[in-house]
Amino acid sequence: MDEFVLKSCSVEDLNVKITILCVGKIKEKFYVQAIEEYMKRLKSYCKPEIIEVADEKTPDNASEKEEAIIKDKEGERILANIRDSAYVIALAIEGVMPDSVELADKIDKLGISGVSHIIFIIGGSLGLSDRVLDRADFKLSFSRMTFPHQLMRVILLEQVYRSYRIIKNEPYHK
Repeated sequence: MDEFVLKSCSVEDLNVKITILCVGKIKEKFYVQAIEEYMKRLKSYCKPEIIEVADEKTPDNASEKEEAIIKDKEGERILANIRDSAYVIALAIEGVMPDSVELADKIDKLGISGVSHIIFIIGGSLGLSDRVLDRADFKLSFSRMTFPHQLMRVILLEQVYRSYRIIKNEPYHK
């Protein structure tokens, strides 16, 4: 296992709240364990939380109209959990695709500019509604590929953790 050297953080760092707002619950134990590990690690740098909203069942062979209705229902649940003052980053395949250092720089600059709450949004299997994407202050993409939203939660948490390690100039495997 890699050795982690933790440095002390200022009070301002720990005042930043990082919320992962996502559709659906995680059922697989291995995802739950990975999520719990990164949430524990993040507590040294910020106030992390996960908010899950209910997902809608998508019928087989759903029409575009049915899919839009499902995304809208999930979107309403997402929007109900967003305060006006929060900075919203939606995970969207068409978003900006930064490297880890660029993501760290984005998070760092948001904190320096006084943003106290960053919300990352992960949609369900159909993606995010137009209203949620319109509310987003920034659209983030990890790849043009599609990932299961359960795995995306782990990947996102790891990258947020990596961002804080980069911001603090702390060692982390490359």
